[in-house]
Amino acid sequence: MEIAANADPPVVKVIDMGKYIFELGKKERQARKAQTKIEIKEIRLRPKTNVHHRGFKVADARRWLEHGMKVRVTIKFRGREITYPEIALEDLKEIAEALKDVSKIEFAPSMEGKSMTLVLAPEKPGSKKAEVASLEKPVAKAEKAEAPAMQEKAVDTVKPE
Repeated sequence: MEIAANADPPVVKVIDMGKYIFELGKKERQARKAQTKIEIKEIRLRPKTNVHHRGFKVADARRWLEHGMKVRVTIKFRGREITYPEIALEDLKEIAEALKDVSKIEFAPSMEGKSMTLVLAPEKPGSKKAEVASLEKPVAKAEKAEAPAMQEKAVDTVKPE
């Protein structure tokens, strides 16, 4: 195998071709294993979808976003419903508002044929953990501060006279 063709004299290395092909395949398999596959889940609604039914769909979307999946919210129009796209736009805005604590809007609502689509991506998982950690630390500090005070009170009440 030629290693450096531009060198004077050219550098050449004798290798086992079967071993070389095996090593290349092994590197490709490792690269594929390291890839993360982003799954996109979809919620399909209509402009006349009941608020209660939409609540179930939003709960599913919340669960998927918390697991790190993207969610595509699609509102399909039938017949004359397409003449009122503002109804669907309002529904999509309400869904995005309900999920804003666990997601961010990746693609704004857009019309594609007879449907309007919105894509939500999960928030960065590190930021949520940091918020939880920051909330827990003050509580832990307060408990530690209370513990010696409680022990002192217990000692005061048990002192023999």
